[in-house]
This record gives sequence, C-alpha cells and structure tokens, in this order.
Amino acid sequence: MPHPLAIRPALLLCAALFPLTAQAESVKLTLLGVGDVYNFTESEGRGGFARLNAVARAERAANPNTLYLFDGDMLSPSLLSGFDKGQNTIDLTNIVPFDLAVPGNHEFDFGPANFIEKVKASKYPWAAINITDADGSPMEGVGGVMVKEIAGLKVALIPVGQDTSPSVAATGDLKFLPSVETGISAAKSARADGADIIVGVVQTDMDNDRKLLKSHEFDVILSGDDHSYATAYDGITAYIETSIDGQFLSPIDLNIEVTEADGKRVIKWTPAFRFIDTANVQPDPETQAMVDKLSAGLDQTLNVEIGTTETALDSRRNVVRAEESSMGNLIADAMRAQTGADVAIMNGGGIRADRTYDAGTKLTRRDILTELPFGNVTILTELPGSQLLGALENAVSQVEKGAGRFAQVSGLTFSYDPSAEPGSRVSKVMIGGTPLSPDALYKVAVNDFILGGGDGYATLGGGRLITDTGAGNLVATDVMAYVEKLGTVKPAVEGRIKKLGQ
Repeated sequence: MPHPLAIRPALLLCAALFPLTAQAESVKLTLLGVGDVYNFTESEGRGGFARLNAVARAERAANPNTLYLFDGDMLSPSLLSGFDKGQNTIDLTNIVPFDLAVPGNHEFDFGPANFIEKVKASKYPWAAINITDADGSPMEGVGGVMVKEIAGLKVALIPVGQDTSPSVAATGDLKFLPSVETGISAAKSARADGADIIVGVVQTDMDNDRKLLKSHEFDVILSGDDHSYATAYDGITAYIETSIDGQFLSPIDLNIEVTEADGKRVIKWTPAFRFIDTANVQPDPETQAMVDKLSAGLDQTLNVEIGTTETALDSRRNVVRAEESSMGNLIADAMRAQTGADVAIMNGGGIRADRTYDAGTKLTRRDILTELPFGNVTILTELPGSQLLGALENAVSQVEKGAGRFAQVSGLTFSYDPSAEPGSRVSKVMIGGTPLSPDALYKVAVNDFILGGGDGYATLGGGRLITDTGAGNLVATDVMAYVEKLGTVKPAVEGRIKKLGQ
C-alpha cells in the first residue's frame, strides 16, 4: 500500500490540468422599506407604529443581515403633529431605529429649523444627497451616500429626497438638486467605488421612479411619496413602492451568491418579495404603550362634538385634488365667512383625512383637525382680478397629475378645460354672479402656505394684506368656529367648478 504522501503529486497534477471551481458564498440580505407614515395609531386594525415596529423587530431577529430603511414623510401631517410638530413620530421610531431615514417633503412642513431639531432627537441617521443649505454646503445633521459592510458585502444606500419639495412645503432657503439626475450619478459613483449592491432609498413620484428604474444603475429601489403599494422586477432592478402608514409591508430578500472568476469577484442575486398585511401583525408592546398614552391625551381634547352635517362629506384624496368636494366647500365657506372675504381658495393638498362622512354625522374637533393638520393660518389679502385668475390657472395646471394645488373655492365659480395648455385652461369665472374683472380688487381668503407661493401659487403674492400673517386664526379654528356657530351644516357639490369636455 503506497504511503499517503505518494499520491499528492498526482493530485497537484490534476488540479493544474483541471482548475477547481471556487465555492460560492451565499448571503441573504433583507431590506425592509417603509415611508409615508403619518398616523401613530392603527386604522381599522392595520398600520401604525406599533405594528410597524413589531415587523421591524421580527425581521432583524430572523436575519441579522437586515436593513430597515425609511423613504420619506412622517413628521407631518397628522392630527398629533399639529400639536407637537412631529415629535411623536421621532419618539415612536426611536424605539426600533431605522438604519437610514430620508427626509420627505413633509419633514419640512414646519420649516427647516424644526426638521433639524427632530434630526438631533433621532437615534438613527438621516441622509439625502440632493438637499443642501443655500450655499451648497451639507445640511446640518443630514448625511450622504451610506455604505454598509454586511457579511463581506459593500451595500451602498443612495438617499434621494423629493426635488419638488420647495413648491409643496416650507423649505426656506434649502436647495434641492434634481432627484433623478443626482440619484443616478451617485449610484454610478458608488458602483465605481466598489459597492456590491446599490439600493436607492428615495422619495420620488412614480414618473421619477420609472426614470430611476430605467437607468438600471440600482439593484433595488425603495420609494415613497405615492401612498400606494407596488412591487416590480425587470431582471435587473427590484422595486417596491412602500404603501402608507405601514399598512402593507414588503420585505425583500436578496439571495446573493459571491464567486470568483478570472481573479475577479462576481456578485449574482435573485429577489424574493414577501407581502405582510399588518392586520395580521401583533403590535409591539413597548410601542403600543406609548401609542396608548398619546391617544389618551388627544381624546380628552378632541372628542368634543361641534355640530352636525346634514349632507354627506367627501375628503378623499382623489376628489379634493381633482374636482369640487363637499368637504372642500365647507372649508372654503368657513374661511370666507370668518374673514368677510369676497372669495376663498383652499388648496386640495391641505385637506388630508382622505375619508367620507355620512349625512347626519356628528362632527368633532378631531374630524376638523384631521382634515386640516398642517397648522396653516387663514389670511385675508386684496388682489386684482388678473392675479386671482392666475391663481385659478395654477390650481388646474396639474390636475391630471393629482397635484395638491387643485383649488376648493367659495364665492366664485369657474370652468376649465384639462385638454388645453396649462395657463390657458380657465374660463367663465364668476364672482358673486358677476364676471371676474381683471382690474377690479377682490378680498381673497387663503392660507399662509399658498400665500407664500406654496403649491405654485406665486400669483397670490404682492397683494395688500388685510390680515397680518402673524395675526390670523388657524384654518382649522375658523372651520370649527363656523360649524359651532351654525350648529348644522349642509355643504354640497353645487357646480362651483365645472370640467369641460365631459
């Protein structure tokens, strides 16, 4: 029998003639994305921070190679954020911190200073590569691309904010670089720097999502902003639209194989999408205790009846942003009545409850503050008809996109043609039964957000302010006072806004 050492040369010869294939290393990376989480409580047994935190804890326990990522919008708007400017969301997410959070447009509803304050209170990092101070320097406390070392892999997180934020939020002097171009450039750079997996954590609308997907510079994109749930995979990039209020969650497992070929490291992966309906999730006890405490404090203040509606009310998002709404009429009528204005304009994007009310519903303070959570102030200004017409043109300029600038009005009627070019869509404007005169002056009740140019309403500026911006009532306060004074209200859709071509 030959000595064992005698066969080694033969083995070496075989190895030389037939190179051994390197053994693949397998890694499972889990990505849990969430965004647009406004309400701290559940809704009809689904969503809310207690269930969200329970899922995040479970995912991390099941796989230590888990990244928990936030893609924008939580500080506002909500019923409670009107009181604490979003601190409740920071306290609740600090219980199970994110690995990375991207600021959405609603992080700036109370201004940049409030956002920076909330960043400092967070037990997790915030980042956005396309948001800077006015001079182009990094925003305080907000980082850029983050590279995480996970099981020997370099995972680059590309955080991208919504570049339309200045037109829909109180962003002050902050600069927002183009979301798509900046995101794609950063992804390319991260790949060139040796990242194995590129993950976009973005707050962009679906049009921009498609552009990011088409670039194929990302392995995974987790996107917020659209309030919907979707998953997709084109063989190159996996995509998740992360729902709203944590109602539906979709952890994605990347089953990664790392091999070596010709001296180079080769990364291959396949996605496994999972679906979680949080109605089936047991709330996290620690988080639920905080939720219960917050709820009790609100109940004492808000569950007070202020009047009754004889007619059905509708504040659904797709309605208040596209057509005359009974809830929009109630709010605009209250603004006009409380200020003595000729007309009132309320941007549909400021009406937030996204619900209906049956005729005969008892309205409470909670209902009104849920509809109007931003803390906006009612302002009375005097404008020439030409500027008022410009405001109405802006209101319908993006109606096909469901933009929040769509106006709910009082004291006037108008028609518009959505097939016409933006800026030339409005016709037949009547105020008090008389055609609008470009040179006549009208007293117009608006909220301070659109008066300052929010939602594209630049044309409202420059008028004579009758109510100082610091002296007005909250829009919500005006509506509550209006309902309480009347006792019974009966707003209805009555032809204030007519869409032509129907």
